[in-house]
Amino acid sequence: MSKMFQLAAGALIAVGMSLGAQAADAPMKYTATMTSAEEVPANTSTGKGRAELMLNAATKELTWNITWEGLTGDAVAAHLHGPADKGANAGVQVQLGVQGTPPKSPLTGKATLTDAQIADLNAGKLYVNVHTPMNKGGEIRGQVGK
Repeated sequence: MSKMFQLAAGALIAVGMSLGAQAADAPMKYTATMTSAEEVPANTSTGKGRAELMLNAATKELTWNITWEGLTGDAVAAHLHGPADKGANAGVQVQLGVQGTPPKSPLTGKATLTDAQIADLNAGKLYVNVHTPMNKGGEIRGQVGK
């Protein structure tokens, strides 16, 4: 091989590795549409909401922006629950607001996930739930997906 070919091949490999690293570091986006019909059991609230979540796989940091409207009262809590399929309930995995402080829309924040939580997130096994005094178990809910 000529020296020029070796240098060109090396440069192409370096560029390819750089682009691959950038793709691996790109945040992964997830969303959830929240309604009362998604609650288990469903309720009659006309509230609705949307969650946009971003995961940085390198740091395992999840960030979120969650909005809602039309609830029967002020939200008292918001959580990421799992692991559970749509139509099933599960425990709290991530507190989406400050513990003991009623969350307000829009709700933003971040948390570091475990490897198991990341696997559940990628498998569609987590859901966002917003709770109110009238619907303590959850007023609106949405399964998180890509």
